[in-house]
Amino acid sequence: MHPPATRRLARALVESGATDSEVARRLVVNRSTLRLWRREGWREPLVRNTCFRCDPEASATPDLAAYAHLLGLYLGDGCISDLRRGVQVLRIACCDDYPRLIDECEASMGAVRPGAVSRVQAQGCQYVVGYWKHWSCVFPQHGAGRKHEREIVLAPWQQEIVDEHPGMLLRGLFHSDGCRVQNWAIGANGQRYEGYPRYLFSNVSQDIIGICCAALDRVGVSYTRPRRDTVSVARRAGVAVLDEHVGPKS
Repeated sequence: MHPPATRRLARALVESGATDSEVARRLVVNRSTLRLWRREGWREPLVRNTCFRCDPEASATPDLAAYAHLLGLYLGDGCISDLRRGVQVLRIACCDDYPRLIDECEASMGAVRPGAVSRVQAQGCQYVVGYWKHWSCVFPQHGAGRKHEREIVLAPWQQEIVDEHPGMLLRGLFHSDGCRVQNWAIGANGQRYEGYPRYLFSNVSQDIIGICCAALDRVGVSYTRPRRDTVSVARRAGVAVLDEHVGPKS
């Protein structure tokens, strides 16, 4: 049985234009299950709001694909702040130009932390926000200071999830600190010529760069490091794989 919040991410993917086959492959869900959820109007049963890391009696583990996706978004554009009485707030910054990205971020956050997830409008972007006492349990990378000024290492249990869902981690990473661009050049006659697409990921933290490269290795994508803080995927076969797992922002 799938965690109840799995259908939230499935719904976001379907409404963004993904086919049932694509959603089933990404989330490891049968297409018949997707059809059933659609007939039920995507209704979600209530679950206990417990932490799957520190509560041995948690009623259900989260959707691991959604967790890998949210981990990528957190490493790229997320932060955790400590509030009163042990409450923490997770904020993921999402550009207003990409509404599907915002919807998927909200769905993944809700799949990891069942309950209300809100959006806060800022200039040029929206923050997808969730309040919980256990964000640092599920994201032990939380700490004082900026990410590139401290060590960022995946816990063994996180690595197991990432190894199982490397494509969803890459989707979060590239949709936060990456892009899909179209190369172009100016010919001798001054005319512009469109070239081939490629993916770029940029982050100041060498640890996060290493996490991205390890996930690319996991899905069999070759890459280069044109700069210390940048990963480039330009070969046609690699771009095709990332088109399947990541795709352009929208």
